[in-house]
Amino acid sequence: MKQYSASSVRQLSAVVDSMAGTVSAGRLRQLQMVVGMFDRAVGRDEMPARSSRTAQQLFTWAALRPFWELAVDGQLRHWEKDVGKPLPEWSQRIVRDCLKILAREVLPAGKTVKLPSIANPEPKPTVGGRSLDALYRGMVDLAGRGPLERDGTALSYEDRARTLAIVAVMLDAAPRSGELAAQTLADLAPGETAVAVRRQQQKAAPNRVEEIAALAEVGPETVRAVLGGWVERMSEESRQRVLAAVAELAPLPEVEWYPLREGSQVTVRRWLEVRRGLVESLPLEGAKTALWVSLVPSKAGPPGVPLSAQGLRQGYARGIVALNWVMAGSHGWEPLPTTMEQIRRSVTAVPLENPPYEG
Repeated sequence: MKQYSASSVRQLSAVVDSMAGTVSAGRLRQLQMVVGMFDRAVGRDEMPARSSRTAQQLFTWAALRPFWELAVDGQLRHWEKDVGKPLPEWSQRIVRDCLKILAREVLPAGKTVKLPSIANPEPKPTVGGRSLDALYRGMVDLAGRGPLERDGTALSYEDRARTLAIVAVMLDAAPRSGELAAQTLADLAPGETAVAVRRQQQKAAPNRVEEIAALAEVGPETVRAVLGGWVERMSEESRQRVLAAVAELAPLPEVEWYPLREGSQVTVRRWLEVRRGLVESLPLEGAKTALWVSLVPSKAGPPGVPLSAQGLRQGYARGIVALNWVMAGSHGWEPLPTTMEQIRRSVTAVPLENPPYEG
């Protein structure tokens, strides 16, 4: 067990330890992460000297304000190599949630605490239709070319085949990385004419803002604020109305099928050929059903094991870097973002009214 030098951090750590079994394992790890951040903050010039005395002193605004600034700037990261990398917005929300939980445990009953606010970030720009068309043309053109290189980093035939197939499915069906990771061979129609996406119900609400706003009789911005956790921006009545509307939403179809364009069908078939060679020697039948699999040995196992959502995002980013390089200078081409989410939000995918076949 880690020993902390400051009395305040030791007390806070004991509080977190006492919460084991009352919160989920994931939340407990997040709370322990915040304890570690406090440990790296206390004693710095920015923090008040009294913040080292008791856990309650950590939750005064005099301590929380510099702590938050240091955290957002990436100065309290665990790994030295990451120090200085700004904390992404989703990580800021986790830290703020943990601060709220810890304050309730540490401070006397009825005592309130001022928590840091998180600005409502502007969505990252999407990709225009012109660039999407260029991406689609480039995807098809690249299907038969040799290995790509950028700054001495080679993109193998196998890696290229997988990247192009991922891009094809994203352009035609707009799945999230987790939805891609869940796909199996059964999610391809005969002839690769269509692809199925199992939508993640728990993430559906942010994509149905207008529908929720109409049900709750509030503005879309109020809905976004509630879904984003910015509860200080609206009344409790508005928040409850939005939450009630979310609960009333009819669930999305469990599976939606999307047609694949001819070029997409070509790239998916090329990937299936590569994939077949990767999974043939695997001993586990379950691994052989995944649509997206690894190309090289990793912590997850040998080549051919199912890719996680993180692995898909990393492979996609690597492939898009190469695609931007090879397309540089082409008429009408604009460099594309290396995050899947920006591409996904640029696509308006329309599902088939009826499944391509009854399976």
